Amino acid sequence: MLFNPSLLLLADAAVLPPAATGGINYWHVVTGGGPVEVSVLALLFAASIASWAIIVRKWLHLKAAERQSASFLETFWNARRLDAIYSEAEALPLSPISQVFRAGYVELSKVTETDTAEDSMSQQLGGMENVERALKRATNAELGHLEETVPFLATTAAAAPFVGLFGTVWGIMGAFHDISAAGNASLVTVGAPISQALIATAVGLFAAIPAVVAYNFFSARIRTLENEMTNFGADFLNIVKRHFLKG
Repeated sequence: MLFNPSLLLLADAAVLPPAATGGINYWHVVTGGGPVEVSVLALLFAASIASWAIIVRKWLHLKAAERQSASFLETFWNARRLDAIYSEAEALPLSPISQVFRAGYVELSKVTETDTAEDSMSQQLGGMENVERALKRATNAELGHLEETVPFLATTAAAAPFVGLFGTVWGIMGAFHDISAAGNASLVTVGAPISQALIATAVGLFAAIPAVVAYNFFSARIRTLENEMTNFGADFLNIVKRHFLKG
């Protein structure tokens, strides 16, 4: 019997998987996993969507806060009367510095309403302490408002890779189970389960990387606004002391 090379080629073609003719069908990879893998991917996708929503919203908020704060500081240093500055501050609700000023001005108004020429120095200093406490409370409140939802980005950045890794480990466990059940370790047996397992790690990184970059970016800008509020509070107290304390 003569040897026919074409028969060998046909036999190899029957064993080897067909060559890939297109890209990866990610939808098939995502939906082809088990309930655990699908749950992990759904959680990561939800975290990614929430992170991007927070990123866009917080970027617009901080941009407006910085713009309005710059406008308020220009008004504050150019104005001659505190009541005029207060009226301007009402039109800049997104500026944390303007809100700190409003809190200090309201407390100062309460102090000056009860102020008399016979007030002792200790009473005047007590009034100044009230103004200082009001400024600190307002600074802390505005800082909390600026940091709102930002911790979610840190949580996503820290947890998403591990959640994705969990999905990958779970999928690889399933792939080894398929190898054991099939009795062989061919690429046909383990290729699809492993690709489904690895997609979880990729999605976890996809959710984590933008979150950690945005968290660091927003934290730096919030720290800058916090320093500006602290410096403004100190300047406001100095101005008030020069005009409030007598003798």
